[in-house]
Amino acid sequence: MSIRTLLASGGMIASIGLGYGMWSIISPGEERRREMLKNLPEYNSQTMDETRKRTALVMQTLKEASECNENISRGIGTK
Repeated sequence: MSIRTLLASGGMIASIGLGYGMWSIISPGEERRREMLKNLPEYNSQTMDETRKRTALVMQTLKEASECNENISRGIGTK
């Protein structure tokens, strides 16, 4: 093996090690992960119910709009 190959291999291993080290420093710890999970909407039942109601209203509005003969986009520029 040439010195060039050894240096290239060593550089790649060092950069992978540096990347892993930086990732482990940046990633949140176990306590922070639990805290983040508690703040998700799926974790809180009240927030999840509000999200379901909002989604149902949006779907109802879309259904009514699809059943309607009026098309807003057709009215623009046709007059």
